[in-house]
Amino acid sequence: MAAEADASATVQATAEVLFERRGRLGVVVLNRPRAVNALTHGMVTAMLAQLTEWAEDDAVQTVLVRGAGERGLCAGGDIVAIYRDMVDGGDASARFWATEYRLNSLISRYPKPYVAFMDGLVLGGGVGVSAHGSHRVVTERTRTGMPETTIGFVPDVGGTLLLAYAPGEAGTHAALTGAHLDGADALHLGLADFFVPSDRLDELATALETERADDAVARLARQAPLSALAAQRGWVDEAYASDDAEEIVRRLRASELSVAREAADTIESKSPTSVKVTLEALRRARARGPIALALEEALDEEYRIGLRLLAGHDFREGIRAQVIDKDRDPRWEPATLAGVTREQVETCFAPLGERELGLAAAVAAR
Repeated sequence: MAAEADASATVQATAEVLFERRGRLGVVVLNRPRAVNALTHGMVTAMLAQLTEWAEDDAVQTVLVRGAGERGLCAGGDIVAIYRDMVDGGDASARFWATEYRLNSLISRYPKPYVAFMDGLVLGGGVGVSAHGSHRVVTERTRTGMPETTIGFVPDVGGTLLLAYAPGEAGTHAALTGAHLDGADALHLGLADFFVPSDRLDELATALETERADDAVARLARQAPLSALAAQRGWVDEAYASDDAEEIVRRLRASELSVAREAADTIESKSPTSVKVTLEALRRARARGPIALALEEALDEEYRIGLRLLAGHDFREGIRAQVIDKDRDPRWEPATLAGVTREQVETCFAPLGERELGLAAAVAAR
């Protein structure tokens, strides 16, 4: 993506995200390769501003987002920064989410083709800057998912909506277990549209400078491998059909399949509060149906949940165990699914009053 490759290209840069015009293409490069391009507030703020400007620029016909380095598009939000904010008692995380969720909404409603190279790791917030786009490209290197229950959080950036509408109960399985999934699984879940070999991505990026996105992507797309998750739909749909997390675990444990029993072990290792709140959020998203403001409604709800979990125990403890002390031994409170009450779950969804994000209302008023 070097500017010298095209003398007419214009480049704007911060240390963390790069913006470049190449012919008819506006390119966004997430530029924190040592952190697998984990998102900071500065990055999402810059992206929101640049994408808003390009939406009105007739010279930009298509937008491409990709990650710097070889490890992936984006490993999610900067959870170390979130941990420090919780320790300090600040409001930086709330401000980050407010901007990030507005960016997710803009991407979903973008008036021009928005092409995302979902190569390598694409987790959490990385899903938010890719899976809401119009042309979502995975490769044989893709490893994607919403692993938030591992750190005492819930799928956000619209993830509760995306996974709620995956085929059958595949999204429920992905959300509760936090599984890392390959490109074929992402296609099955509805998180992606096209499979392009990773060694053809640069060719596709060059084609987008002069060609329509539909034409360029279709020309270079290939048949994806079979999805292992799709092949498991029978037991997944049966086990996860319940609205009760404890019943889901019981069904998984009763299965004759070792992969189902392993899923039960995985779920029981996650934050019990996060598991129950995640399941409730998925069911609420599905119940709302495909309304015009479905994503914004989900983002508003995820913001409520996020602020409640910031003030709780498990989110901080989960980050500590995974990335601060790295002992991988979180002490969840409550420690079991049975210990999480219905009242505790519902509290996470209660209105925030003056702190509401209000994204659905704002979009509806435009």
